[in-house]
Amino acid sequence: MVAIQGKAVVVTGGRRGLGAALVDEVLARGAAKVYSTGRSAFSDDRPAVVPHALDVRSAESVAALARTAADAEIVFNNAGILLPGPLLTGDFGDITETFDINVFGPLRVARAFAPILAANGGGALVNMHSVLSWLGGAGAYGASKAAIWSATNSLRSELAAQGTQVLGVHAGFIDTDMVSSMAADKTSPAEVARRIVDGVEDGALEVLADDISVGVKAALSGPVEKLFVALPV
Repeated sequence: MVAIQGKAVVVTGGRRGLGAALVDEVLARGAAKVYSTGRSAFSDDRPAVVPHALDVRSAESVAALARTAADAEIVFNNAGILLPGPLLTGDFGDITETFDINVFGPLRVARAFAPILAANGGGALVNMHSVLSWLGGAGAYGASKAAIWSATNSLRSELAAQGTQVLGVHAGFIDTDMVSSMAADKTSPAEVARRIVDGVEDGALEVLADDISVGVKAALSGPVEKLFVALPV
């Protein structure tokens, strides 16, 4: 378990949505410094926040962040993208971009920060999955979240020797711009952030951030044809 008080924290995609809520939550719990990233440069007037432009598709951009945040003790891999479309007929460029951002992006960040976390005492790495990691019907987005879920499970094993807590988060619909056009029950970003940070401080390896995630995980032992969702529009 890793207490937030006094820690240096990285939040990718921290400019808005769940990322912004995570920045707020760790500051409220006494983080000493928060490196908050967005795709382009931005400003934040809070003294403890260090804004940083980051493109998780670029190894060079990730390396630049790692050089700046060499004191990081907790990393939240939150940056992601949702580009709707079916696997068979959707734009293939959208599919590859989805995997580059949602799978390879967090992996680039994990690879860059693993030695930093080791040098700073182990710390924690948090990866955002989705309830759609477990459900068909969400095209490349769901497939990418299934892939990062699998990657997180392997990273947990690989980082265990250096004492890094690896936490995977599953959540349903969070009330952010990403799903603003979808008619569905949504959980507030602040509530999801609270549950995630509770998980870090409790030493959890997995957070099921809402009732739908709890229910779908319980259904994994059932018939595979039941693991499907038609996304609301």
